[in-house]
This record gives sequence, C-alpha cells and structure tokens, in this order.
Amino acid sequence: MRRFTRGLVTAVVVGAVVAGTAGWAAGSTQEPVTGPPPGTAAWKAAGLPDPERTDPAGIARFFAGLGPAERRALALAHPSVVGNLDGAPPELRYAANARTAAGRFAGARVLAYDPRGRGQAVLVYGDLARARRVAVLVPGSDVDAGRMESLTRKATALREATGGRTAVVAWAGYTTPVGVGPDAAAGELAEAGAGRLVRFAEGLRAAGAADAPSLFCHSYGSVVCGLAAHRLKAKDLVVFGSPGMRAANAAALGTTARVWAAKDPTDWIDRVPNVAVAGYGHGPDPAAPEFGARRVPAADAVGHDGYFAPGTSSLRAFAAIAEGDAR
Repeated sequence: MRRFTRGLVTAVVVGAVVAGTAGWAAGSTQEPVTGPPPGTAAWKAAGLPDPERTDPAGIARFFAGLGPAERRALALAHPSVVGNLDGAPPELRYAANARTAAGRFAGARVLAYDPRGRGQAVLVYGDLARARRVAVLVPGSDVDAGRMESLTRKATALREATGGRTAVVAWAGYTTPVGVGPDAAAGELAEAGAGRLVRFAEGLRAAGAADAPSLFCHSYGSVVCGLAAHRLKAKDLVVFGSPGMRAANAAALGTTARVWAAKDPTDWIDRVPNVAVAGYGHGPDPAAPEFGARRVPAADAVGHDGYFAPGTSSLRAFAAIAEGDAR
C-alpha cells in the first residue's frame, strides 16, 4: 500500500509539472555522480592524502607544504585528481584541467572537470584570489558538462552587470535531473548535490577566497541550495524560478545568509504545486510573502530562464546583491 501511495503521489506531482510546462518531455532517471575524483586510486597508491577522508582545509594545508615544482609535478602526474580537489590552489587546478578538459570551455577557467556520467564542470569568470566578492550560480535541470550554455550565459551576464568586480562561478558540479520526471520531483539528486556544494564552498574558503560567496540558485538548483543551507557559509542565498527549498520558511533553512527570492509573472514554475508528500515535491514557494525571503523584483523578466536578461530589474538586483550593495 505504501508503494502504491508513493507511486500515486509521484504520478500526480510529475503530471502537474508536465502540465505546467506545456508538456515538456518527461525525463529519464539519473544516478548521481558522487565520491572522490577519477584517478583517486593511483593518487592514493602514491601515498597522497585521501580525497574522501581529507577535508578542504586539510587539502589546502597539504599543498601549502609543497614547493612550486612539487605542486606542478602532482598536477602533471594526477591532473584529474588535482583538477577536482576542493582546497587545492585554483591556479594549479586551472593548469590540471587545461589538460583534462582539452579546451572544451573557451573563455573561462576550468576549476573542475569530471567526465563521469553526463559530465560535471565548474567554470570561473574573474579572479577568485583578488575579487572582493564571489558569486556562485547553481543550475537546475538539464545542465551538465556538455550543456553549459544557459548557465554560462547567466554567469557572464552577472559578471558584466557587476562591472567585472565580482568573480562569478558557474557551478555545474552535481548530477541534475533531465527533463521533468520523478528526479525533478524528488530530492535524491539535490541531496547528493548539496554535499558537493558544501564541500566546494569550503574549498573556496580554504584556498583563500576573500569572502563568503553569494549563491544564486535556479529552479531545481534552489532545492540543492535549500538542503545545503544549514551547512553553507554564505553571505546571500538567492533563489529564482524555485519549485521550493524543502523548508517550511526562510528561518527553517538554518542559515545566517540573507535569503532572497524572485519569480516573474510568466514563469511556468508558478503552475507547479508547492507540496511535499511521500518524498515528492519541494514544499512552500520561496517567493510567497509568508516564506519570509527578501523579494527580488522580476516583473520584467520573461519565462523560466529570463532572470539574467540584459536590462531586467532582476539582473540589476542580482548584481547589487553580488556586490554587497543591496539591503
């Protein structure tokens, strides 16, 4: 009976989502890519720190104890590990990923590249070490290492809107849902992504980022951010086009970050039911006044993916938040 109920709830929630998106194709089930980077076995066999047992601060201390030649030698011998190792110096990771990513992401520096599954990538626009502020963009469904266009467009738009003063990270660092299906209505991929996001943010801090980042979380990415919120050290948590954050309200997120929400009047996400039953659905709408988030103006944005369009009030507000100028 429990299995029947769970299946029925899934069908209802997913059916409502598909109806709300004008029949967008239902997606296939995804297995999250988790665990240490590819190449870890050879790395550990060489007597190097276990990526699973060493936190980013420990990784940072390890590299701090090496000379420049030793660091370069490790990046040459183990590029797939060094390139994905949170806490390692960013410049060293860029060099390692320049080998493994083989020029796949023109115009950006590659902070992480993992080809397993559909592929994951983390791209940086700006200088993480010198920027006064850092913004991290967390995407929703259908983004992976081979489909970064929507995410990189948002990242470059935000960087330009801040006058190039903020370093912007396009973080496709988790396995996203594909299309609309049980994965998009459930929390398993978001839970796996939340752990990876927390470790990534810890790695930024351990590697010397000047300040805690502001996170901008789109669609299913807002579920990831909601589940990670109580473990993240962030200045701002900004969600837009959100189906819910798996929290009853902003206070229930357990974060000291300022929580912001945006939803434009033409976004189809508004037709998705804000329910949470039998593990499916993501709860209350963060853009509803009773949720308690600060409201980001978005009346002139269009559709589910239009919040970073040039000239929109939402992009101007996002830039002000990223720069620390919004109150």
